[in-house]
Amino acid sequence: MATLKSHALEGLLATPDPPELGPGPRAGVQSETTLRQAVDELLKVEKLPADRAQLVLALILLWHDHLNISHEIVQRIATRDGAFVHGIMHRREPDYGNAQYWFNRVGRHPAFPEISEGVGALPGLRADSDLRARLIPQGKWDPAGMIAACEQAAQPENRAERSRLLREVQRVETQRLLNWMLRPDT
Repeated sequence: MATLKSHALEGLLATPDPPELGPGPRAGVQSETTLRQAVDELLKVEKLPADRAQLVLALILLWHDHLNISHEIVQRIATRDGAFVHGIMHRREPDYGNAQYWFNRVGRHPAFPEISEGVGALPGLRADSDLRARLIPQGKWDPAGMIAACEQAAQPENRAERSRLLREVQRVETQRLLNWMLRPDT
């Protein structure tokens, strides 16, 4: 599995558990102020364009359950990358219809192949062929399938096991998107 280019940024995703499929909050997350300071310091080294740096911040804030501030940031960035982070934020809110709207604006994102690879390698997904077919049909990441799976998992009658697996999928999605955003050539 590919790792984040900056080990320090990877450390910002080192929470006891991956984010819930919904808004949270959960234990073990860092404050907005702490995260802003840490990301600002780390991005001085990465030398990213301003919009990309803001999206990295928004995605890390989202990881730590700061949905409102993440949303404020992504609303100002009208790019495919911004739509991607915006879609994840609304999926977690949960506002599944709005998430779908934003993922429609993403189209086929260049990070999708890496997400497909990482998600396909999850042991739990290999054992759940129905979910695998929904998330990576023909080996390609399908954000609409993820939205539908999260919506279904939110129903009270569904198994907690599926939610845990989807949280791992969300972890891979976040890590791979961050990896992609940190590339100097993107």
